[in-house]
Amino acid sequence: MLMKKGIEIDRTFVQQHFLGCNFKTVSSKIAQVFKVTLPASFEDDYKNALVSEFEKALTPTNGINKVLSNLAVPICIATSSSPTRTEKALNIVKFSPYFSNAIFTSSEVKRGKPAPDLFLYAAKKMGVKPERCLVIEDSNAGVTAAIAANMQVLHYSGGQHMQGAINYVLQNNKKVAHLAHWQQFFTAYPLLQK
Repeated sequence: MLMKKGIEIDRTFVQQHFLGCNFKTVSSKIAQVFKVTLPASFEDDYKNALVSEFEKALTPTNGINKVLSNLAVPICIATSSSPTRTEKALNIVKFSPYFSNAIFTSSEVKRGKPAPDLFLYAAKKMGVKPERCLVIEDSNAGVTAAIAANMQVLHYSGGQHMQGAINYVLQNNKKVAHLAHWQQFFTAYPLLQK
C-alpha cells in the first residue's frame, strides 16, 4: 500500500521502525522520513487489508496454546493494535477465552509504545505492581516501554514476522531475556506453570 504512495520499504525497515507502534506513530514516522502525508482513508484501508490477510493466513505460533493453557498467573494483552484488529486476531486464532476482560490497547492511553503508559495502565487494571509483571514482547518499542515501566521483559522472536530479519531488539537490548520457541517458556519460568 505504501508503494502505491511512492514509498518503498522492506521488512527490516518495518521491524526497526513500525513493529510494536500504533498507527499514529507509524504515520508520523512516514511523514518525517519520506515527507509524505497519508490520506485520511489510509488507516482504515490498511486495517481492512490486514484483517483480510489475517483471515487467510493468521495462525498461532507453535507451542503457544500449551503455554496459555498452563499458566498459573493472570494474563493480559497490552497492544498497540486497535481494539477491532486485536479482537479479530484473537477470534481467528481462538485465543479470546484466554483474555476475556484483559485486553488493553494504546487507544486507552495518551502515549503508546515506546512510552511505558500502556504497560503501566494494564498493570494497574490487573491489580499488579509493575515490578511483578513479566512483559513478553516482540518489538523494540515494546521492550523499551516495558523497561521504562520497570517491568521484567522477555523478548519473543519466534513469530513468523520475525524470521529472516535483523533482530533489532537483541541489538539494542543485549541484557533482555530472549525466547525463540514457546517450548522453552516453562523451562525458563517454571514458577509460572500450573
